[in-house]
Amino acid sequence: MERVWKQRGSALLLGAAVLLAMTGCSGQAASGEVIQSPPQETVTPPPAQEEQPPQTSEEQEGTEVKPSQEEEAGKPAEAAPQEQGTSEQEEIPAGLDLEVVAEPASMSVLVNKQHKLPESYEPPDLVFPNVPYLLPEKSERRKMRQEAATALEQMFAAAKADGIQLAGVSAYRPHAYQKDLFNRYVKKDGLEKARTYSAYPGTSEHETGLAIDISGIDGKCAASSCFAGTKEAIWLAENAADYGFIVRYPEGKEAITGYIYEPWHMRYVGVETSKAIVESGLTMEEYFGVAPVSSQNP
Repeated sequence: MERVWKQRGSALLLGAAVLLAMTGCSGQAASGEVIQSPPQETVTPPPAQEEQPPQTSEEQEGTEVKPSQEEEAGKPAEAAPQEQGTSEQEEIPAGLDLEVVAEPASMSVLVNKQHKLPESYEPPDLVFPNVPYLLPEKSERRKMRQEAATALEQMFAAAKADGIQLAGVSAYRPHAYQKDLFNRYVKKDGLEKARTYSAYPGTSEHETGLAIDISGIDGKCAASSCFAGTKEAIWLAENAADYGFIVRYPEGKEAITGYIYEPWHMRYVGVETSKAIVESGLTMEEYFGVAPVSSQNP
């Protein structure tokens, strides 16, 4: 009987050992096992589009920009001209009796609807002013005459010191560029309206190398009506004469100059002359005793 109980005890002990061994192995597996959860679906949001500064038509070489605020003022945004030689509009109608200026290289040369530059005139000493531009870096339309360029750099530096950051929009324009540009405006708006904001080739101040359109550094309201009243326009009106520049086409003088009000269009005439013109409240036509443009060329 004792032997039977010993055999049963041995069997029980053996069974317990087996059970313990199995439980122990299972426990080790559970504690050492890395349970991998099913991968969660990852939703990658589309990349946010970087906000781009507004481009002016000067920057968009070869493309035509549909005007908005410019149209409101009667002047569409300047668009790059098409290939030369494609224009059909005659440069200057034969019926217009224009006087050729005697000293085209003078800093105070008067170019308007009655006075034109000599044929094939190219300004001497054109350089690239060291100022910010909205134009591409190598654009020829950044250029100005040396004296005007130096004065422009000084004016931009003074404005920056006053917390005003300016940028050039368009300065020198070669004759062929002005020709194609004017003809595009004529095609768009008709000759009569185009002549209120653009010049026949040979009669544009931009061809002298002494004129430049200016905007704020952000390019907003560049060469458009909304530039009037901006802090940049106000600064220019109050300080440009100290550096030899004037607002060439002032408000309320359209019948004298022949062009709409352009607070962005600055013309270099030299400090002495600019201060005299501003203090007198006159246009260049009035200051130099020239008949109002509208009296001969409506």
